[in-house]
Amino acid sequence: MKRTAFIVVTCALACALSIGAQEEHSHPAPERLGSVTFPTSCAPSLQPGFERGVALLHSFAYAAAEQAFRSVADTDASCAMAHWGIAMSYFHQLWEPPQPEELRKGLAEIDTARRLGARSARERQFIEAAAAYYRDADNLAHAVRAKAYERALAEVAKTNPSDVEAQIFYALALIATASPTDRTHANQKQAAGLLEPLFRTLPQHPGVAHYLIHAYDSAELAPRGLAAARAYSGIAPSAPHALHMPSHIFTRLGYWDDSIASNRAARAAAHAEGDLGEELHAMDYMTYAYLQRGLESDAGRLVDDLRAKTGLLGAQFKVGYAATAIPVRFAVERRQWATAASLQPLSQSAPHIAAIVYWARAIAHARSGHPQDPDTDLANLTDCLYQLQASGNGYWSTQVDVLNKEAQAWRLEAEGRADEATQRMRSAADEEDAVEKLPVTPGPIVPAREQLAEMLLELKHPQDALREFQSALLAAPGRRGALTGAVRAAELVGDVQTAARFRAELSK
Repeated sequence: MKRTAFIVVTCALACALSIGAQEEHSHPAPERLGSVTFPTSCAPSLQPGFERGVALLHSFAYAAAEQAFRSVADTDASCAMAHWGIAMSYFHQLWEPPQPEELRKGLAEIDTARRLGARSARERQFIEAAAAYYRDADNLAHAVRAKAYERALAEVAKTNPSDVEAQIFYALALIATASPTDRTHANQKQAAGLLEPLFRTLPQHPGVAHYLIHAYDSAELAPRGLAAARAYSGIAPSAPHALHMPSHIFTRLGYWDDSIASNRAARAAAHAEGDLGEELHAMDYMTYAYLQRGLESDAGRLVDDLRAKTGLLGAQFKVGYAATAIPVRFAVERRQWATAASLQPLSQSAPHIAAIVYWARAIAHARSGHPQDPDTDLANLTDCLYQLQASGNGYWSTQVDVLNKEAQAWRLEAEGRADEATQRMRSAADEEDAVEKLPVTPGPIVPAREQLAEMLLELKHPQDALREFQSALLAAPGRRGALTGAVRAAELVGDVQTAARFRAELSK
C-alpha cells in the first residue's frame, strides 16, 4: 500500500524551530504530519485528504481533523467513512469525556455513516465500533461506553490482523480504558506490545510514536518511552501536540531541559494556530520544568503571560486546569505562602479544578502559622469532594480526597498534633501512590510523599524523612524540592555519601 505524506503551509513550525524571518516569508515550512495509510472505498482522489484527517486524529489535532473529514464528506456524499472521521474528532479518548453537544454531533455523524452504508466489512466494523461509544449516551456512563468501544475495536483488530490502523486504534482504546488503579499497567503493556513492532516498521507513523509515549507514561515504564519521545516531534512537527508529547517522558525521567525545549516549541506552534488549550497545556508543563531547574524568573514570566490572557474560564477542563495549576505551582513550589493564600479560582471552575486553589490556600495558611484560617478552604475542599462523589467521578474524587487530607495534615501539624498530622499525610501519600495521573497534568503540584518527607523533616525526624524523600524521588525523579530535602535529611543523619549523591543530582 502506498503511504501518503502531507505537505501544506504552516508558520507554527517555523516559529517553533526558530527559522529566520526572511526565510519564513520566502520559503514557509511545509506541513509535516507523518505518514498514514488508511484505505477506504471512498473516491480515490480524496484518499490523501482522508489520510491527512487520520494523521491529524493521531496527533489529537481534533478541530483540524474534523475540517479535513468534512471536506471529504462534502466532496463525496457517499463516503460513509468521512462521517466516521468527523465523529471520531469529537471523541477525545485521553482527555475529558465529550460534552453533551459533542455527543449529539458525534451520534448524528455515526447515524449518517450507517445510513450511507460502508462498502466493506472492515469499514462497517470501524463505524460500528464508534457507534458502540455514542449509542445510548443518555443512559450509559462514559466509562461503560468507552469499554464497549474498546471491545468492538478488539474484534476489528482480530479480524484484520494485517490492518495497521486497526491495531493502532485498538492500542489507543486500551490505553484510554486502562484503570488508573492498575499499577501493573496491563493495558498499557498490551498496547505497547501492539505498537512496538509497528514502530520499527513504520517509523514515520504519528499514532505509533504518540501512543507509545502514552503507554509508557508511568514511573515504571517511562525509560522505554525515550525512543518514541525523541522521534515523535520530528514525525509530526506541524501538530503542536506532537511537539509537546515528548515532555511526558522527559518529565517522568526528570529531563527538565528537554521538557522545556519541547514545550517551548509546542507553545509557539499552538499560539500560532490559536489553540489556547494546547498552548496553556504546554505552559503548565514548562512551568513545572522551569521550577525543577530552579529557573524561577523564567517560570515567573509564564505566570505573567498567563495573567495577560483575559476571559479564561474553568469550564473547559484543558484550559481551566492549566490556567489554575500554573500560578499555584509557582507559589507553592517556592513556598510563597502569602501569594498562595491570595489565589482565586477561575470563574465557572469545575470542582476538581477549584479544589487546587482551595488546597493551596489551606496549606498556605497552615504553613505560615495561621492554623485557624484554613477553615473556609477546608470546607470548600470537602464540598468539592462531595460534588465529585455525587457525580460518580471516581478518579477526581480520589485526587481531591488526597488534597483534602494533605490540607488537614498541615493544619494538624500547625496545631502541634504531630502524630495525627503524619498519619493523615501518610494516608494521603498511600492513596495518591495507588493511582496513576492523567495525561493532562505533569503531576501533582507537590507529591504527597514529598510533603510527608517535608513534614517529617520539620518535626525533626530526619531518618524517616530521608526514607520518604528517596521513595518520592523514585516515583518523580529530579524534583528539586525532594532533592533539596533529601540533602538536608542526609546531612542531619550524618550520611555524607547520600548527601553528596543528592547534591550532585541537584547541581545538574
